[in-house]
Amino acid sequence: MEGLEHWLAAFFLLLYAFSILGNILILFIIKEEQSLHQPMYYFLSLLSVNDLGVSFSTLPTVLAAWCFHAPETAFDACLAQMFFIHFFSWTESGILLAMSFDRYVAICNPLRYSTVLSDARVAHMGIAIIIRSFCMVFPLPFLLKRLPFCKANVLTHSYCLHPDLIRLPCGDTTINSMYGLFIVISAFGVDSVLILFSYVLILRSVLAIASKEERLKTLNTCVSHICAVLIFYVPMVSVSMVHRFGKHAPEHVHKFMSLVYLFVPPMLNPIIYSIKTKEIRKRLHKMLLGHKL
Repeated sequence: MEGLEHWLAAFFLLLYAFSILGNILILFIIKEEQSLHQPMYYFLSLLSVNDLGVSFSTLPTVLAAWCFHAPETAFDACLAQMFFIHFFSWTESGILLAMSFDRYVAICNPLRYSTVLSDARVAHMGIAIIIRSFCMVFPLPFLLKRLPFCKANVLTHSYCLHPDLIRLPCGDTTINSMYGLFIVISAFGVDSVLILFSYVLILRSVLAIASKEERLKTLNTCVSHICAVLIFYVPMVSVSMVHRFGKHAPEHVHKFMSLVYLFVPPMLNPIIYSIKTKEIRKRLHKMLLGHKL
Protein backbone atom coordinates (compact mmCIF):
# COMPACT_ATOMS: atom_id res chain seq x y z
CA MET A 1 0.00 0.00 0.00
CA GLU A 2 3.06 2.26 -0.14
CA GLY A 3 1.88 3.95 -3.37
CA LEU A 4 -1.30 5.08 -1.61
CA GLU A 5 0.39 6.48 1.52
CA HIS A 6 -0.41 10.14 0.88
CA TRP A 7 -4.04 9.45 -0.01
CA LEU A 8 -4.50 7.19 3.01
CA ALA A 9 -2.89 9.75 5.33
CA ALA A 10 -5.28 12.43 4.00
CA PHE A 11 -8.22 10.00 4.38
CA PHE A 12 -7.32 9.18 8.02
CA LEU A 13 -6.85 12.86 8.87
CA LEU A 14 -10.27 13.62 7.39
CA LEU A 15 -11.87 10.81 9.45
CA TYR A 16 -10.20 12.09 12.63
CA ALA A 17 -11.30 15.66 11.88
CA PHE A 18 -14.93 14.55 11.38
CA SER A 19 -14.90 12.39 14.53
CA ILE A 20 -13.21 14.90 16.83
CA LEU A 21 -15.03 18.04 15.65
CA GLY A 22 -18.40 16.23 15.46
CA ASN A 23 -18.19 14.90 19.02
CA ILE A 24 -16.88 18.21 20.43
CA LEU A 25 -19.81 19.96 18.73
CA ILE A 26 -22.31 17.54 20.29
CA LEU A 27 -20.78 18.15 23.75
CA PHE A 28 -20.85 21.93 23.23
CA ILE A 29 -24.53 21.90 22.13
CA ILE A 30 -25.61 19.74 25.10
CA LYS A 31 -23.70 21.99 27.52
CA GLU A 32 -25.13 25.22 26.08
CA GLU A 33 -28.74 24.12 25.43
CA GLN A 34 -30.66 24.07 28.72
CA SER A 35 -33.46 21.89 27.29
CA LEU A 36 -30.91 19.10 26.67
CA HIS A 37 -29.98 18.78 30.36
CA GLN A 38 -31.79 15.46 30.81
CA PRO A 39 -30.75 11.78 31.11
CA MET A 40 -30.93 10.88 27.40
CA TYR A 41 -28.47 13.66 26.54
CA TYR A 42 -26.22 12.99 29.54
CA PHE A 43 -25.73 9.48 28.11
CA LEU A 44 -25.15 11.00 24.66
CA SER A 45 -22.47 13.25 26.22
CA LEU A 46 -20.81 10.15 27.69
CA LEU A 47 -20.94 8.50 24.26
CA SER A 48 -19.30 11.56 22.65
CA VAL A 49 -16.54 11.69 25.31
CA ASN A 50 -15.98 7.97 24.78
CA ASP A 51 -15.82 8.37 20.98
CA LEU A 52 -13.21 11.11 21.47
CA GLY A 53 -11.28 8.63 23.64
CA VAL A 54 -11.39 6.02 20.83
CA SER A 55 -10.13 8.59 18.29
CA PHE A 56 -7.29 9.85 20.50
CA SER A 57 -6.27 6.26 21.41
CA THR A 58 -5.51 5.33 17.80
CA LEU A 59 -4.27 8.78 16.68
CA PRO A 60 -0.57 8.60 17.77
CA THR A 61 0.42 5.40 15.93
CA VAL A 62 -1.81 6.03 12.88
CA LEU A 63 -0.27 9.50 12.38
CA ALA A 64 3.24 8.15 13.06
CA ALA A 65 2.83 5.33 10.52
CA TRP A 66 1.05 7.21 7.72
CA CYS A 67 2.21 10.84 8.08
CA PHE A 68 5.72 10.56 9.56
CA HIS A 69 6.79 7.16 8.15
CA ALA A 70 7.56 5.84 11.65
CA PRO A 71 5.91 2.39 11.66
CA GLU A 72 7.54 1.12 14.88
CA THR A 73 6.20 1.49 18.41
CA ALA A 74 7.63 0.54 21.81
CA PHE A 75 6.16 -2.61 23.38
CA ASP A 76 4.91 -0.85 26.55
CA ALA A 77 3.39 1.96 24.48
CA CYS A 78 1.65 -0.69 22.37
CA LEU A 79 0.23 -2.37 25.49
CA ALA A 80 -0.98 1.02 26.80
CA GLN A 81 -2.66 1.77 23.47
CA MET A 82 -4.28 -1.67 23.44
CA PHE A 83 -5.61 -1.05 26.97
CA PHE A 84 -7.19 2.28 26.05
CA ILE A 85 -8.68 1.09 22.73
CA HIS A 86 -10.37 -1.88 24.41
CA PHE A 87 -11.31 0.14 27.52
CA PHE A 88 -13.21 2.65 25.37
CA SER A 89 -14.80 -0.17 23.33
CA TRP A 90 -16.12 -1.88 26.48
CA THR A 91 -17.27 1.50 27.84
CA GLU A 92 -19.17 2.23 24.61
CA SER A 93 -21.01 -1.08 24.93
CA GLY A 94 -22.03 -0.17 28.51
CA ILE A 95 -23.18 3.33 27.46
CA LEU A 96 -25.32 1.87 24.65
CA LEU A 97 -26.91 -0.48 27.20
CA ALA A 98 -27.62 2.47 29.54
CA MET A 99 -29.16 4.38 26.62
CA SER A 100 -31.45 1.44 25.82
CA PHE A 101 -32.57 1.42 29.48
CA ASP A 102 -33.26 5.17 29.15
CA ARG A 103 -35.46 4.53 26.07
CA TYR A 104 -37.23 1.64 27.87
CA VAL A 105 -38.12 3.81 30.89
CA ALA A 106 -39.12 6.80 28.70
CA ILE A 107 -41.53 4.69 26.61
CA CYS A 108 -42.75 1.99 29.02
CA ASN A 109 -42.82 4.02 32.29
CA PRO A 110 -42.92 7.70 31.23
CA LEU A 111 -44.52 8.89 34.50
CA ARG A 112 -41.62 7.47 36.52
CA TYR A 113 -38.90 8.64 34.11
CA SER A 114 -37.57 11.55 36.20
CA THR A 115 -37.71 9.43 39.37
CA VAL A 116 -35.98 6.36 37.94
CA LEU A 117 -33.35 8.29 35.99
CA SER A 118 -32.44 11.05 38.42
CA ASP A 119 -29.15 12.93 37.92
CA ALA A 120 -27.56 10.97 40.78
CA ARG A 121 -28.61 7.62 39.26
CA VAL A 122 -27.29 8.61 35.81
CA ALA A 123 -23.95 9.54 37.46
CA HIS A 124 -23.85 6.18 39.32
CA MET A 125 -24.59 4.29 36.09
CA GLY A 126 -21.77 6.17 34.31
CA ILE A 127 -19.29 5.38 37.10
CA ALA A 128 -20.37 1.70 37.14
CA ILE A 129 -19.83 1.43 33.35
CA ILE A 130 -16.31 2.90 33.65
CA ILE A 131 -15.35 0.64 36.62
CA ARG A 132 -16.66 -2.48 34.80
CA SER A 133 -14.66 -1.64 31.65
CA PHE A 134 -11.49 -0.94 33.62
CA CYS A 135 -11.73 -4.19 35.63
CA MET A 136 -12.28 -6.28 32.48
CA VAL A 137 -9.49 -4.76 30.38
CA PHE A 138 -6.90 -4.23 33.15
CA PRO A 139 -5.52 -7.86 33.12
CA LEU A 140 -4.90 -7.89 29.33
CA PRO A 141 -1.51 -6.06 29.26
CA PHE A 142 -0.17 -8.16 32.17
CA LEU A 143 -1.27 -11.44 30.57
CA LEU A 144 0.61 -10.43 27.41
CA LYS A 145 3.71 -9.12 29.19
CA ARG A 146 4.41 -12.49 30.85
CA LEU A 147 4.87 -14.15 27.41
CA PRO A 148 8.12 -14.37 25.38
CA PHE A 149 8.22 -12.49 22.04
CA CYS A 150 10.90 -13.99 19.82
CA LYS A 151 9.50 -13.77 16.26
CA ALA A 152 9.21 -10.79 13.90
CA ASN A 153 6.72 -8.63 15.80
CA VAL A 154 4.73 -7.26 12.87
CA LEU A 155 1.17 -6.09 13.52
CA THR A 156 -1.64 -6.26 10.98
CA HIS A 157 -2.83 -2.73 11.82
CA SER A 158 -1.25 0.64 12.55
CA TYR A 159 -2.50 0.37 16.16
CA CYS A 160 -2.47 -2.35 18.81
CA LEU A 161 -5.46 -4.67 19.28
CA HIS A 162 -5.54 -7.67 21.63
CA PRO A 163 -6.60 -10.25 18.96
CA ASP A 164 -3.69 -9.03 16.81
CA LEU A 165 -1.11 -9.04 19.64
CA ILE A 166 -1.87 -12.59 20.83
CA ARG A 167 -0.69 -13.93 17.43
CA LEU A 168 2.88 -12.75 18.12
CA PRO A 169 4.23 -14.52 21.28
CA CYS A 170 6.22 -17.75 21.07
CA GLY A 171 4.67 -19.10 24.28
CA ASP A 172 1.24 -20.61 24.95
CA THR A 173 -1.49 -17.97 24.49
CA THR A 174 -4.41 -20.20 25.54
CA ILE A 175 -5.07 -18.20 28.74
CA ASN A 176 -4.98 -14.91 26.82
CA SER A 177 -7.33 -16.23 24.16
CA MET A 178 -9.76 -17.75 26.69
CA TYR A 179 -9.80 -14.60 28.85
CA GLY A 180 -10.32 -12.43 25.75
CA LEU A 181 -13.26 -14.62 24.69
CA PHE A 182 -14.66 -14.60 28.26
CA ILE A 183 -14.72 -10.78 28.51
CA VAL A 184 -16.17 -10.44 24.98
CA ILE A 185 -19.05 -12.77 25.91
CA SER A 186 -19.58 -11.40 29.44
CA ALA A 187 -19.60 -7.75 28.29
CA PHE A 188 -20.60 -7.49 24.63
CA GLY A 189 -22.65 -10.69 24.71
CA VAL A 190 -24.61 -9.79 27.85
CA ASP A 191 -25.00 -6.12 26.81
CA SER A 192 -26.31 -6.97 23.35
CA VAL A 193 -28.82 -9.49 24.77
CA LEU A 194 -30.08 -6.93 27.32
CA ILE A 195 -30.35 -4.24 24.61
CA LEU A 196 -32.35 -6.66 22.45
CA PHE A 197 -34.57 -7.54 25.43
CA SER A 198 -35.22 -3.84 26.18
CA TYR A 199 -36.33 -3.33 22.57
CA VAL A 200 -38.66 -6.34 22.75
CA LEU A 201 -40.33 -4.68 25.77
CA ILE A 202 -40.37 -1.28 23.99
CA LEU A 203 -41.94 -2.83 20.88
CA ARG A 204 -44.59 -4.58 22.98
CA SER A 205 -45.43 -1.27 24.67
CA VAL A 206 -45.50 0.62 21.34
CA LEU A 207 -47.80 -1.93 19.69
CA ALA A 208 -50.30 -1.36 22.52
CA ILE A 209 -50.68 2.29 21.41
CA ALA A 210 -53.91 2.67 19.40
CA SER A 211 -52.86 5.49 17.06
CA LYS A 212 -50.52 4.55 14.19
CA GLU A 213 -49.15 8.11 14.15
CA GLU A 214 -48.30 7.94 17.87
CA ARG A 215 -46.66 4.53 17.39
CA LEU A 216 -44.36 5.88 14.67
CA LYS A 217 -43.62 9.03 16.70
CA THR A 218 -42.63 6.91 19.72
CA LEU A 219 -40.46 4.53 17.67
CA ASN A 220 -38.79 7.51 16.01
CA THR A 221 -37.27 8.47 19.38
CA CYS A 222 -35.32 5.16 19.27
CA VAL A 223 -33.96 5.38 15.70
CA SER A 224 -30.72 7.19 16.65
CA HIS A 225 -29.94 4.67 19.37
CA ILE A 226 -30.72 1.67 17.13
CA CYS A 227 -28.33 3.08 14.47
CA ALA A 228 -25.62 3.67 17.12
CA VAL A 229 -26.03 0.06 18.36
CA LEU A 230 -25.78 -1.38 14.83
CA ILE A 231 -22.72 0.66 13.76
CA PHE A 232 -20.95 -0.42 16.96
CA TYR A 233 -21.90 -4.09 17.32
CA VAL A 234 -21.89 -5.25 13.68
CA PRO A 235 -18.24 -4.23 12.94
CA MET A 236 -17.12 -5.30 16.44
CA VAL A 237 -18.56 -8.83 16.06
CA SER A 238 -17.22 -9.02 12.49
CA VAL A 239 -13.64 -8.06 13.44
CA SER A 240 -13.70 -10.54 16.34
CA MET A 241 -14.96 -13.37 14.09
CA VAL A 242 -12.43 -12.55 11.33
CA HIS A 243 -9.53 -12.64 13.81
CA ARG A 244 -10.65 -15.89 15.46
CA PHE A 245 -12.05 -17.89 12.56
CA GLY A 246 -10.77 -16.15 9.41
CA LYS A 247 -7.06 -16.73 9.90
CA HIS A 248 -6.65 -17.58 6.21
CA ALA A 249 -8.60 -14.55 4.99
CA PRO A 250 -6.58 -12.00 2.95
CA GLU A 251 -4.72 -9.45 5.08
CA HIS A 252 -6.66 -6.52 3.62
CA VAL A 253 -9.91 -8.05 5.01
CA HIS A 254 -8.46 -7.87 8.56
CA LYS A 255 -7.30 -4.30 7.97
CA PHE A 256 -10.63 -3.15 6.52
CA MET A 257 -12.76 -4.73 9.29
CA SER A 258 -10.60 -3.17 11.99
CA LEU A 259 -10.79 0.26 10.31
CA VAL A 260 -14.59 0.07 10.18
CA TYR A 261 -14.72 -1.05 13.84
CA LEU A 262 -12.60 1.83 15.18
CA PHE A 263 -13.23 4.71 12.79
CA VAL A 264 -16.89 4.44 11.73
CA PRO A 265 -18.78 4.68 15.09
CA PRO A 266 -16.96 7.84 16.37
CA MET A 267 -17.53 9.52 12.99
CA LEU A 268 -21.16 8.48 12.41
CA ASN A 269 -22.59 8.86 15.95
CA PRO A 270 -22.51 12.71 15.92
CA ILE A 271 -23.97 12.75 12.39
CA ILE A 272 -26.82 10.36 13.31
CA TYR A 273 -27.74 12.25 16.49
CA SER A 274 -27.50 15.62 14.72
CA ILE A 275 -29.87 14.48 11.96
CA LYS A 276 -32.36 12.53 14.11
CA THR A 277 -32.51 14.67 17.29
CA LYS A 278 -34.73 17.72 16.76
CA GLU A 279 -33.26 19.78 19.62
CA ILE A 280 -29.65 19.25 18.45
CA ARG A 281 -30.68 19.91 14.84
CA LYS A 282 -32.39 23.19 15.82
CA ARG A 283 -29.36 24.36 17.81
CA LEU A 284 -27.02 23.51 14.90
CA HIS A 285 -29.30 25.41 12.52
CA LYS A 286 -29.31 28.41 14.88
CA MET A 287 -25.49 28.31 15.14
CA LEU A 288 -25.07 28.16 11.34
CA LEU A 289 -27.54 31.02 10.76
CA GLY A 290 -25.90 33.08 13.49
CA HIS A 291 -22.50 32.47 11.88
CA LYS A 292 -23.80 33.62 8.49
CA LEU A 293 -25.30 36.78 10.00
